[in-house]
This record gives sequence, structure tokens and C-alpha cells, in this order.
Amino acid sequence: MVTRPPIGSVEGADPAQQCVRRWQTARTWARLIREAEALWRVDVRALRRLASQELFQLVQEVPPRMRRRVNRWLVRFNVLTRLR
Repeated sequence: MVTRPPIGSVEGADPAQQCVRRWQTARTWARLIREAEALWRVDVRALRRLASQELFQLVQEVPPRMRRRVNRWLVRFNVLTRLR
């Protein structure tokens, strides 16, 4: 009997699927950062404060291994934020 890992399992997954999953995750992080940055440009003081808090939290939550990929998306999205 042949058993396969669950569909969502990373172990044993097709390398192409893993690559696409990493690409999608990096793009999602960059989009969230872009949206938080867009809120920062609003002149309403409360929204700017919320945007800065959200942006700070997002930057802290991006996994270190993904930061380079997320930075590439941030460049493509033309936002000012960059990850260290």
C-alpha cells in the first residue's frame, strides 16, 4: 500500500509547489505592508497612528527567511518600506 503525505504538507511536496507557496507568501506580506503604508498617507491623525502601528507589527512578523523575497515585492509595489 502506498501512502502519500497530506495535500497541505510541506514535507514531500513537489518543489514547484513549494516555490509557488513561498512566492505567494512573500507577495502577501508585501501587499499588507503596502496597504499599511497607504494608510500612513491619509491625513486623519487616528488613521496615521493605526497605520504606523500596523506597519511596525507587519515588519516584525515577516519571517527572517522571507525578508529578501518580500523586499523584492516591496520594490515592485513602489513602497518606501524595506526589511532589514
